[in-house]
Amino acid sequence: MTTINALPSPARADTLPARAGLGLKPAHFGEVLATRPGLGFFEVHAENYMVPGGPFHHALTRIREHYPLSLHGVGLSIGGPGPLDGAHLERLAALLRRYEPQSFSEHLAWSSHGGVFLNDLLPVPYTSETLRRVCGHIDTVQSRLGRRMLLENPATYIEFAASTWAEGDFIAEVVRRTGCGLLLDVNNLYVACANHGRDALAGLDALPLHAVGEIHLAGFATQQDADGAPLLIDSHGSPVAQAVWDLYDAALARVGAQPTLIERDNDIPPFAVLLAEAKQAERRLGIASAARCPELAA
Repeated sequence: MTTINALPSPARADTLPARAGLGLKPAHFGEVLATRPGLGFFEVHAENYMVPGGPFHHALTRIREHYPLSLHGVGLSIGGPGPLDGAHLERLAALLRRYEPQSFSEHLAWSSHGGVFLNDLLPVPYTSETLRRVCGHIDTVQSRLGRRMLLENPATYIEFAASTWAEGDFIAEVVRRTGCGLLLDVNNLYVACANHGRDALAGLDALPLHAVGEIHLAGFATQQDADGAPLLIDSHGSPVAQAVWDLYDAALARVGAQPTLIERDNDIPPFAVLLAEAKQAERRLGIASAARCPELAA
């Protein structure tokens, strides 16, 4: 039996490596520990670990000894109209102290109201009032956690008539005011642009790409809206679509190689299937690096 005493040097870094990673699922704990696959990092949802102990923590502690870690929150309700949940923020701070992840991110969305958690990521109107509220919440989070957070661009299915900002301009202003980074979810971008009849490349260029600290890739489902028009759903239940891979390549051409997560939260396949998708992202990262530094590919 191998005795593990300390983190290998890649896990001590302050930032995630510019490689591909996977969302860590309980069904795969054993295989990951047994095979130690060649991945850049793992990502977990913070809310799944907000308990003192148990098998999830046991496995994550062991896996963290070998891999950098990204912690992804889904429950802060950054865009919510009310104040942040102080108890939730304290649990999050304790989790960050426990695992010292290289990255922490949250969504530009709201998920709670009046003390009720809605278990969904709901859109916000892009108004000056929302901008002030979101920036205030991010300032509170970054101050309490003592670190820069990444804000994820949303997948949306409706738009608000009250919005006075374009999405890219809104996110850019949040980044400018708070100093937070951008978690560029390429699937979210593609889904939102398709649903609202916008050009995805233009949507990409409208975002503050200088602030990208991590990229997410996932699959979507296609449904129909009330008028019978196609409606894309950010389902995380299928492989990454070719159109999203193409948009990812365009993003890498603009921002260079970045830590890239393959997200799969529904209809989870065998680990080997997810690993193959991560390797596909890794190949594209290598191509992007070589294009920027051709001497390294010689």
